[in-house]
Order: sequence, then C-alpha cells, then structure tokens
Amino acid sequence: MKYIIEHMEEGFSEWVILEYTQIIKEVGKENLVLTSLPAETTEKDIPKRLLDLGLQWTTKECVNIDGGLDKNRVCLLDPAATEELATTDAEKFDYFVFGGILGSHPRIDRTGLLREKYGFAGRRLGALQMTTDTAIRTTQRIIEDQVKFEDIKFLDYPEIRYNKYESTEMPFRYIVDENGEPILPVGMLDLIKHDAEQSIDDLLLE
Repeated sequence: MKYIIEHMEEGFSEWVILEYTQIIKEVGKENLVLTSLPAETTEKDIPKRLLDLGLQWTTKECVNIDGGLDKNRVCLLDPAATEELATTDAEKFDYFVFGGILGSHPRIDRTGLLREKYGFAGRRLGALQMTTDTAIRTTQRIIEDQVKFEDIKFLDYPEIRYNKYESTEMPFRYIVDENGEPILPVGMLDLIKHDAEQSIDDLLLE
C-alpha cells in the first residue's frame, strides 16, 4: 500500500515536519509520497530532516506518479464521502490519497479539489477531524492490520497540559496508545508547550 499526501502548500511548518517524520517512520519511506508541491520546488526547499529520512516528493500531481495511476485503484480519504473506510477496501485499492489538509482547523475542503478533478472513489474516517498523521495511522490500522474502524480506540479533543496552570485543548481526534494517551508525533508535545502562546491555527499555518 502507498500513502500519498497532496501537499498543496508552500513551505513546511514545524508542525508539518513533525507529522511527516512520524508518518515516514510508521509506514516506511518507500510507502509515502508527497505530491503536487509547487512547480518551482527544488531539493533545497525540502527540510533536511525529511530528506535524511528518505522522503519521496514530486511536483507532479498524484495521478502521474509511478508511471500513471489506475484511478480505479486509488482511494481518496474524503471527509465528505458517504462510505466509511473498511477492511475490505484493502482488496480494492493500492493507493490512499490524503489532501494534506486533514489537520487544518477549521477544516478547509481542499480535498474537494481532488474529488472534483479526478473522481476518485472516496472513503471517510468517521465524522471528526484528524491530524494528517492520525488519518494515515487510522488508514494503516484498517487496511494493513485489518482492524475495523469501530474497534480502534480514539480520544477526541484531548487536553494537553503544558504546565501546572495552563493547558490546550487539541481540536482533533487521536488514536490512543496502550496507556490511553493520544499518539502524537515525537516532538509535538514540546512544540505545543513551546508555542503555547500561539493558537492552534498559528501552529498549523506557520
């Protein structure tokens, strides 16, 4: 299975770098591709931390990678889809495309651009917004591990406490670990603490 993120943005915020780093570690560098980067993008525009991990990227649109994709084997993870992603979809699709905006708050329907342009089959991951790494982690659990969506343990809008008196409520749904704690990219908690004076929107769009 390959996971494709249509990056659709200029630059890489620290938030995005941490998410992409975690995704590469979990799915493998050979199974993640960033597509649709701005046409003028060169290797020097890609964060060294991601290049060192073997990040694959291209300025081409997702349908043009690997010699051209069979659209019938592509699944678009789409919040507006009417059908939930299911374990049986592992037999139907080889590529899972994410709009690169699962994690923006409030939600921006850039995924709709992919839906309208390519007509990919769409699947939903529940009703609540997820960060990009959580969405891919959830997809991996369903497709590769064959765990039903309803059997995955989530925590919605967790409170992240960064000192004795202050905390931030994250406006997303997260998968939890064996201790019931939300799974965050390595370094994300420190970033949240460091930038506590900023809003979540500032962190995402930085």
